[in-house]
Amino acid sequence: MDAKRAKGAGRMIYYVEDDDNIRGLTLYALRQQGIEAEGFASDSEFKAAVARRVPDAVLLDIMLPDTDGLEIMRRLRADQATATVPIMMLTAKDSELDKVVALDGGADDYLTKPFSLMELTSRCRALLRRGGMTSRPASETLQVGGIELSPSRRTVRVEGQELKLTLREFDLLEYLMRKPGVVFTRESLLQSVWGWDFDGGSRTVDVHVQTLRQKLGDHADRIETVRGVGYRLADL
Repeated sequence: MDAKRAKGAGRMIYYVEDDDNIRGLTLYALRQQGIEAEGFASDSEFKAAVARRVPDAVLLDIMLPDTDGLEIMRRLRADQATATVPIMMLTAKDSELDKVVALDGGADDYLTKPFSLMELTSRCRALLRRGGMTSRPASETLQVGGIELSPSRRTVRVEGQELKLTLREFDLLEYLMRKPGVVFTRESLLQSVWGWDFDGGSRTVDVHVQTLRQKLGDHADRIETVRGVGYRLADL
C-alpha cells in the first residue's frame, strides 16, 4: 500500500460491517462522542479507502460478504503501512476459541455483539491512545542470548533465523526484553502491553506466553514462569 497517514487531520477510525443498521448506528454513536469515523460495507470499499488514507484504528466484523474479517486483519498486519494500526474485532462470534484466534492473529481488542455503545466508544478511545504510542523512539536492537529484536523493523531473529510473530506476541517479547530479569505480574503485562484491561483477563497473557514459547523453540525457557507472580525473561 502507498497510502500514508493524513498530516494535520483528525484521528480517523474505519469500521467494516455489512449490516447497514449496525454500521450506521455505531458510526452515529462514535461521531456523537467526537470520534471521526467512516464505515464500509465490504472489504473492497475498505481497501480503496485505506489506499487513500491509512486510518488510526480499525473496527472489523468477522463475517463479511467478500473477505473474512480475520483475513483482512492478517493483510493489514503483513503490510508495513498498516502493521501497527490498532484493530478491534466486533462480532457475534463469542466463544473463547474465537477470541483467542483473533487475539493471536493480531487483534488488539475483541467485543461481541450486541455491545454497549458507551463501552464501544470507551474502547475506541483506548485504541486511538494506543495508536498514538506507536511512534516510540525505538531504532536500537535488543538482544538477550540468541534472541535479537528490532523494534523499528519489527523483526525477531533467533540464532539468525527470523520468526513470524503476531503483533501482540512481538509487543510482549519486546516489553520483556527491555527489562531482562525483571519479574512482571500478569496484570502489569496486561496494562503495559495491551494498554487496558481486556475481557479475557490474565488468561490472555498466559495464552500469548504459550504461543510465544512455542515459536522461540529451543529458547522457550528464556521466558520463565515465576509461580504465584507472573513472568520474566531470563538474562543469563
